[in-house]
Amino acid sequence: MNFKAIVLTVALALSTGAVANAAFTKFPDGSDVPAWFNDAKKVDVNKLGKKYVITDHGVVRDSSVIQTEAIQKVIDLAAANGGGVVVIPEGVYLTGSLFFKPGTHLHLVKGARLKGSDSITNYQIIKTRLEGQTIDYFAALVNADNCDGFTITGEGTIDGNGHRFYDEFWLRRKVNRKCTNLEALRPRMVYISNSKDVTVNGVTMLNSGFWTNHLYNCERIKYVDVTILAPTDGYPKGPSTDAIDLDVCNDVLISGCYMNVNDDGVCLKGGKGTYVDTIPGNGPVARVIVDKCTFGKTNAGVTFGSEAWDCTNVIMKDCKFQDTYHVLLFKMRPDTPQQYRNVLIDGARGRVRCAIEVQTWTQFFDKVERDPMPASGVDNVVARNCDLECTRDFYRDRKTDDYTLKNFVFENITAVDPSDSFNTSNIENVVVKDVTINGVAY
Repeated sequence: MNFKAIVLTVALALSTGAVANAAFTKFPDGSDVPAWFNDAKKVDVNKLGKKYVITDHGVVRDSSVIQTEAIQKVIDLAAANGGGVVVIPEGVYLTGSLFFKPGTHLHLVKGARLKGSDSITNYQIIKTRLEGQTIDYFAALVNADNCDGFTITGEGTIDGNGHRFYDEFWLRRKVNRKCTNLEALRPRMVYISNSKDVTVNGVTMLNSGFWTNHLYNCERIKYVDVTILAPTDGYPKGPSTDAIDLDVCNDVLISGCYMNVNDDGVCLKGGKGTYVDTIPGNGPVARVIVDKCTFGKTNAGVTFGSEAWDCTNVIMKDCKFQDTYHVLLFKMRPDTPQQYRNVLIDGARGRVRCAIEVQTWTQFFDKVERDPMPASGVDNVVARNCDLECTRDFYRDRKTDDYTLKNFVFENITAVDPSDSFNTSNIENVVVKDVTINGVAY
């Protein structure tokens, strides 16, 4: 899909209105959904404190000059004065890594573009969380740690300026096919950690060098009407530009967003490895609702990722898919004990390669001895009220002793499946009701 087509698609998706939810009342395990999830109204930036327009404090409208230090001084000034809103006015402002402080917020007006440097030397090396571990690595473009109530708002754009990073990654892969993400030396766009009541509202995020949004150890997160784009066709595609990565996060609402990136849409993370449950800093992901979102060419709407191990109570409701690879993807690592439970997909519509897949994942496999090895499995998955055109399979798994699949429900589903192979024999206790695939009732 070319950029013009993407823009038109985004406009159509957002014009449908994402905020007027039917109330969510119960999670798949039967527990109550807090009222917090049913409030997706926009942030009123006028209630967030004094506004600090960066051009009033020494930052110039010059897209060719890196102004990291000048913009950081505005953030620090707001923090020193008790907090407030750092406002990016109309224009393009080039910067390296920025660090927001408690009480500060980021607001981008219409026509504003906060643009990341395409040189990794402009991003600080810090202690950070990446790929299920805590390491020294490059900070993101926008960073917020221990910032309860942090918001990113407005109609402007955060531009990761990632094409140079993409090109370098793919060149490295030509030299070394086993080159990892971390060896390519590239920044994420947004990293928010150890924070509660985080809201990202209205902005457009383009061309992140690496993961677009990475949230670690956060609670009560809302992404509402956010557009997240990275190249998915031609050269260079944006490798591992995941739209939203939830790493040890609980209570998350993602509503009315559009995502077209060259990897996962919403990806659940929390740690990896044979002793994942014993390592400090790792943890579960729970109570996630993805509502009225539209997915373009992402790997999946929701992925239980290769760095996830304990995830429960995930709902995807009334989402649209436009040549997406998967609606729902479970990545199962034989080197990591993983338990994925209580998942509901309701009202998925559109065109996908494969609707639901349970996939054995062995990339960068590193199993060590553990006796006994905790069991892995997927339990209590419901897919209902779906109308999908699949270009490969509707449902796909494989027979294995590495994990169990049980308690799946497929209900009120119409699908096209060119493989004509709707096979649930590897699932223990499966219910199939009012399912029609290729015109055949099951």
